[in-house]
Amino acid sequence: MASDRSNQNKPNLVRRTPFPSSVSGAVGTPLQPAVVYASPDANALDDQYEGRAKGYTYAREGHPNADVVAAKIDALEASPTQGLVLGSGMGAISAVFLGLLRAGDHIVAGDQLYGRSLRLLTQDLPRFGIECTFVDAGDAANVAAAMRPETKLVMVEVVSNPTLRIADLDGIAAVTANHEALLMVDNTFTTPRAIRAYDHGADIVIHSVTKLLAGHSDVTLGYVSVADAALRQPINDAAVTWGLTPSPWDCWMAERGLHSFDLRFERAQRNAGMIADHLAGLAGVEAVIYPGRRDHPDAAKADALLGSNPGNMVSFRIAGGRTQANAFIRAAGEIPFAPTLGDIGTTLSHPASSSHRGLTAEARADLGITEGFFRLSVGIEEPELLISELTAAVAAAQGSL
Repeated sequence: MASDRSNQNKPNLVRRTPFPSSVSGAVGTPLQPAVVYASPDANALDDQYEGRAKGYTYAREGHPNADVVAAKIDALEASPTQGLVLGSGMGAISAVFLGLLRAGDHIVAGDQLYGRSLRLLTQDLPRFGIECTFVDAGDAANVAAAMRPETKLVMVEVVSNPTLRIADLDGIAAVTANHEALLMVDNTFTTPRAIRAYDHGADIVIHSVTKLLAGHSDVTLGYVSVADAALRQPINDAAVTWGLTPSPWDCWMAERGLHSFDLRFERAQRNAGMIADHLAGLAGVEAVIYPGRRDHPDAAKADALLGSNPGNMVSFRIAGGRTQANAFIRAAGEIPFAPTLGDIGTTLSHPASSSHRGLTAEARADLGITEGFFRLSVGIEEPELLISELTAAVAAAQGSL
């Protein structure tokens, strides 16, 4: 009997303990890292899977922290449907292709996309029998000329990576509507603060949440939403099946980043304009590409689409080749040389050796990406500090000629 009483008094360390009840609530969103969720019975599980009740079952199929982040980005984008948060921006793009396309389908894409997007379209999708034609998305006529009866989707970035050219978004939307194809817009560079792609005819909107939305280089996430609710389920099914689920921790951290998104965007954008103007006046800088400048090659389209929000990305080209590029990088003070963008601090990228290294030198040259071409993701530091560091870097590059 003593043994029975001893067992009854032992704490149940294996069974989960609910949070204590409280008349006050947590200010921050709870982090829920659970992999599985318990249902009261089989009927309740049926109700969840068949859409009669809202609930969670297995984290690969969805979890609360992902839905919290998705709802915030939905509001930013004015999304007509509930978006999905996935493990990365490329995961979001892949989920669309895996969920909506099949062998024999054709894609038309802008010829100036993120390097991994280009690789996916040129090397991976062809293995599944899906072809892609690349065109200059700055003119909708190019897209119209590339359309085929089997074209199912057109993919563009509003502002291209890394050359910051502007897509003819409204014209392309008219072309895709006429051909009954889907228009997928990667809005990572611009963010919903600069443009809401659904207002311009997009059918699918993609984000790398890793970048400006989360904003601190400590999260890897993607987002996708659709205008037609019928498209959501196959994309979600592909994401679940292929294991593109996001981490609850990253979702929780991304929500933290979104709280300051508006403030970060405004400060970084203001800095970018000042830096672009300063670089344009330096000897040794051959060209500056910034959508907010009058000398941008697509200034009229930038005004129409972006208005007063040209963003925080500045691209420029210095004189010389790899030697001068290395001299610039080494002399750029504490600006990190890193293949990323959207961090709270400024980062410097060299597309020829990072995002677009997979292209031939000739293909990079066709896009205007030389060894002296750089992309600057401007952060929220004091602009005087950034201007001083960049000025010193340009001078060092000039000195190495």
